[in-house]
Amino acid sequence: MPWYYYYDFSYLYFLIPSLIITLIAQIAVKHAYSKYSGILSRGRISGAEAAREVLRMNGVSGVQIERVAGNLTDHYDPRTNVIRLSSGVYDSSSIAAIGIAAHEAGHAVQYDRSYFPIKIRSVILPITQIGSQLAWPLVLLGLVFETLTVLSLVGVILYGAVVLFQLITLPVEFNASRRAMEAIKAGNLLEAEEAKGARAVLSAAASTYLAAMLTAVLQLFRLMSLVRRRR
Repeated sequence: MPWYYYYDFSYLYFLIPSLIITLIAQIAVKHAYSKYSGILSRGRISGAEAAREVLRMNGVSGVQIERVAGNLTDHYDPRTNVIRLSSGVYDSSSIAAIGIAAHEAGHAVQYDRSYFPIKIRSVILPITQIGSQLAWPLVLLGLVFETLTVLSLVGVILYGAVVLFQLITLPVEFNASRRAMEAIKAGNLLEAEEAKGARAVLSAAASTYLAAMLTAVLQLFRLMSLVRRRR
């Protein structure tokens, strides 16, 4: 059958909700970060110092803390055992900076404790990278060429790994934030009211991972819809 037989506007049912969900999450993060990055903590410790304190309180050693360029580019790299904090977090004593730095230190603690979900995520990461790149090409090849229909099924399965990765990411991120807030409270890194601000920043950041997971699910439904129609 001609290619235009498979072309319709049903993708809008999946694309528009994805864009709305992502936009709302991004707005929430920018609003929370903008608000609490402008409020300095009374303790005046920097983000880097907060990360070191979280590591110390959890008995984690050997983790380096470095400054990295960009805005909100903070992350923990398990390959090099390095926490990389953006300039706006590394040197800043803001409520937002302390919350973010403590969160990234929480990831380092997860690896040190062999936190099970993060181990699973590491295992499926290579499949996820392949799936994110090849899923759509395989599905489209299967739709265009009748003799290659099986490729569409392979593409759907590969993209399912992407959805699984996003799903596992949620407890990983929530757990890192929980560890961060527990350390902030136990170590008096922030006062009670300030800690609420840090929690607001981390909750907004978590919404981006939720949005990514929902977007991946919608994309998977789209792929499945195309394949079912073809069959």
